[in-house]
Amino acid sequence: MAILAIKGGTPIRTKLFPAYNNIGKEEKRAVMKVLDSGNLSQFLGAWHKDFYGGPTIQKFEKDWAKIFLSKYAITVNSNTSGLFTAIGACGIKPGDEVIVSPYSMSASAVAPIIYGAVPVFADVDYDNFGLNPESIEKSITPRTRAILVVHIFGNPARMDEIMAIAKKHNLYVIEDCAQAPMATYKRKYVGTIGDIGIFSLNYHKHIHTGEGGVIVTNNDNLAERCYLIRNHGENIVEPKGVKDAINTYGYNFRMTEIEAAIGIEQLKKLPNLIEERLKNAVYLSKEIAKLPYFIPPVVEQESKHVYYQQAFKFKKDIAGIDRNTFINAVKAEIPSAILREDTPLIGAGYVKPLYLQPLYQKRALHCSFNCEKYKGHVDYSKGICPIVEKLHFEELITLEYMRPGMSKVDLNDVIAAFYKVAQNINELK
Repeated sequence: MAILAIKGGTPIRTKLFPAYNNIGKEEKRAVMKVLDSGNLSQFLGAWHKDFYGGPTIQKFEKDWAKIFLSKYAITVNSNTSGLFTAIGACGIKPGDEVIVSPYSMSASAVAPIIYGAVPVFADVDYDNFGLNPESIEKSITPRTRAILVVHIFGNPARMDEIMAIAKKHNLYVIEDCAQAPMATYKRKYVGTIGDIGIFSLNYHKHIHTGEGGVIVTNNDNLAERCYLIRNHGENIVEPKGVKDAINTYGYNFRMTEIEAAIGIEQLKKLPNLIEERLKNAVYLSKEIAKLPYFIPPVVEQESKHVYYQQAFKFKKDIAGIDRNTFINAVKAEIPSAILREDTPLIGAGYVKPLYLQPLYQKRALHCSFNCEKYKGHVDYSKGICPIVEKLHFEELITLEYMRPGMSKVDLNDVIAAFYKVAQNINELK
């Protein structure tokens, strides 16, 4: 048998994998058209027709709403801004609680804190890694006002059960779809099932505008409040005659005309890019799952996973070694990618459970969970979410090799690396 690269042998591959770059001549033409116009932004923070932005912004919003079958699409300068906007639009205030996921980018949990509310972490589902409905139910108190669901890795959460819980307790449902554009749950696009959905256009997402995001909703009142929060709503409430001015102050979350021009062209490419991800992911799952200690992603019946990342579970009791040891051996066999030279396309776990961050462990705020208006008690101790801790610290493997641009040869090199490590696993014990 060949010697493992981590033990001094020859690696499977040294040539970098291709970059993930879906920007082409269409985006260049669109940007030049905006530049030639001289109109790089047309927003006004006043009650005026330009309160809603310029022609390219409005076209992008209409195109997005049409594709995602949503009444409103509202562009913002990031998914994070979209989360903050959504929380504000729902009227979340000091003393309230919002149920959030511990396994997501940090902004998903910080969003309630922006308005002085308290994030309460529910555990994740062992199979799809979204919020677990049973854990949500146990986390609800008289102070709960919303559930912020994250469709992590592109895999839809169990939305029927989550929506039933929300209806029972009269809660808003906000869907963080940063990693899940065009993912579907029972033939509905995620982001359009709850009250508000937010999508990311950050540079490493399925499609991007460099930075950016889009909010979708079918609710007229929530849409109006999102528009206000996006663009200096304190200047607009009086001349527009808005009666409820709660949380409508002071932000500038506006996207530029250039970003919108790129977004219009990127949106056209999204369906094909997702199909390529699906094809690659299916192939990798089939081949890697032949190793008995790997469990491929589980997709709920009637759901469509769009694979921002591909998450496998690793069973060390079957393998005889721990996950990190196996992954380190795979990393030694294959390189990363162009533009990602120093960042591997495979990792052990995802992000450390958010409640273990210093912000929560040290209660490092003078508002939110330290607010005099908060009459509850929130627990951020290790062990509150045992499933996410088991997944992150022991079992979960995340990889990005299913990205568009990867050829069959590239994918076969990835599979060969896994198999080589498996065939020499005794060297690692």
